[in-house]
Amino acid sequence: MRLKLVTTTSLVALSLFGAAQGGEINQDGANKLRDSLTKVLPDDFAKSGFVTVNPAGNRYEIIYDLAKLLGKVDPTKVVVNGLTPWSVFATPLDSGLWKLEGNNSFNISGNFKGPDDKATDFTYSIASMVYDGVFDPAIAYLRSGNFKATDIRVTSKSEMDQVEATFAGMDYRLNSTDSASGNGRLDFKANGSLSKLSETVTSPQMPPVNIKADSIDFNANVASLPAKEIRDIVFFILDHVDEKELSKEDGEKLKSVLKASFPLFSSIDESITANNLMVGTAAGSGGAKAFGYNFSIAGPSDAVRFAFGMSAADVTLDTPVVPASYHAFLPKSIDMQIAVPDMDFAAFGDEFMKIDFSAGSNSEESGKQAAEKLFHDGVLVVDLPKFTAVSDVYDIDVTGKLQGRVDTQKDYSVQASVLARDLDKSIAAIQELAKSDPNLQQVSFGMMMAKGFAKTDPDGRSRWDISVAGDGSVAINGQQIKGPDAEEPDQSEDQGQEPEQEQEQGQEPAQPQ
Repeated sequence: MRLKLVTTTSLVALSLFGAAQGGEINQDGANKLRDSLTKVLPDDFAKSGFVTVNPAGNRYEIIYDLAKLLGKVDPTKVVVNGLTPWSVFATPLDSGLWKLEGNNSFNISGNFKGPDDKATDFTYSIASMVYDGVFDPAIAYLRSGNFKATDIRVTSKSEMDQVEATFAGMDYRLNSTDSASGNGRLDFKANGSLSKLSETVTSPQMPPVNIKADSIDFNANVASLPAKEIRDIVFFILDHVDEKELSKEDGEKLKSVLKASFPLFSSIDESITANNLMVGTAAGSGGAKAFGYNFSIAGPSDAVRFAFGMSAADVTLDTPVVPASYHAFLPKSIDMQIAVPDMDFAAFGDEFMKIDFSAGSNSEESGKQAAEKLFHDGVLVVDLPKFTAVSDVYDIDVTGKLQGRVDTQKDYSVQASVLARDLDKSIAAIQELAKSDPNLQQVSFGMMMAKGFAKTDPDGRSRWDISVAGDGSVAINGQQIKGPDAEEPDQSEDQGQEPEQEQEQGQEPAQPQ
C-alpha cells in the first residue's frame, strides 16, 4: 500500500469531508468525519484510535490522542512524555465551510536520536493556546483565523549545543478575500507578533549567546493566490510521494495542475521587525531599537521584480574588541534595499511545461533550460535602489545598478551614485585617527583624492556618479580615470599562424594537385 502521510495539520483532511453542511449533528456524522480524517493515513496509524469524534451540541469534538499514535514509533529512537489529548471543535456551516475552535495547552518532554545515533533532549510547553477560524474544504486551508498563545517555552540539548527559548505570548491573525483578478483566486493577509523573546545558545566551542527582544512583529500579503490549484498540487504530491519516477500519464496530469496554477500569485510581500533587540556575548553586547528585513515579488509575469531589504535603527555596540577611538565610525543606522527586476516567469512557465517528468535525468536538463528563460536575452540586472549608513562622522547614500550576462563573468557594467554629507568632517575624523594608526594615512590620502573628483549637490552633499563600462573603462562625474581593458589575444589567430612558423623552419608547403 502506498504511504500517504500528511505532514501539515490534520485540518487538511477536512477537505475530504463535505457532507454535513448544516445537517443534524449525530454519531453517524461523527463517524464519517473520523473516517475522513484518518483516510490519508496508513492502516496501522488509522486503526490506532488516536482520532475520535463525538457529537457536542451543535458541533463535533475532534480529539487527537497523539500518545496512541506514538505507540507505533520505535521507543529506542523517539521518547515523548506528557502528551495529553488535544481537542478541536468543528461546526459545519450552511455555506459548506467549517468553523473551528480550540483552547488547549501542552507540556511535553523527551528525546530522539538522529541519523548519527546521538541523542537530543527536548521540552516544549505552551500554557494556553486559544484559536478560532473558518476552514474552507474547497482549498483545504483556513479562510480566516485568530490564534493566541501564552508562556511558550522550548529547550533542546545535545552534545553539540543547548538552546533555551521563551516567549511571553504570540498573536496571529489571518484573513482572506476574493481576488479582483477573479477565477476563484484569493488574497491573503497575515500579521501578528511574538512578545518578550529570550533565547540562550551555548555549546562546548563557544560561551553563551543571549538574544532578547521586546517583540517581533510580522506582516505578510499574497495577492491572487490559486488556492484550489495549490491544493490539487499538494494532494498530487502526497499521492505519488513514494514513486521514484512518474508514468507518462501522471506526468501529463502534473503538468495540467501546474499549468492551471500559473501564475502562482500577482504579488507577495513580507516584513519582520525585532523591536529593542539585544545580543549579549562574553565579548560584549550590541543591539538596535529596530532590526528588520523585508522582501517582495511583484509585477506582470513577463517582468517580475524581486526585492529584498534589511534595516537597523539606533544601533549600539559595547565591546572591548572595538577600541574606543573607533566607536564614532560604527554605524548608528543602516538601510539596504536590493532588487532583481525584469524576470520573465511567463517564458519560464512555457519552457517548464515542455519538461517530460517521466524522463528521469533528462527532466533535470530541461529544468535548467527553463531557468535560463528567466532573464530576457540572458541579461541579469541587479538594482541597488537604496543603501544608507549613518554614524557620528559620516552620512553615506548609495544607489546603483549592475548589469551583466548569466553566461559570463566578464561582460558587465555598473552605474552608481555615491553621496556623502559633511565630507570634511569625515576626512578630519580619519586624519585624527591616523595619528595613532599610521595604516589609516593611506585612507586619508584616498579620501582627499576622492574629494577632488566630487561635485556638490544643491543640498551640500558631495556626489560621485560612477560608471564602469563593459570594456572595463571607468569614469567619475563624466571624467575618465581608467581606459578600456586590453583585448585578450584571439586564440584562433594564433593557431592560424602555425603553418607560417613551420615554413620558416624549412618545411615546404604542399603543392596543389
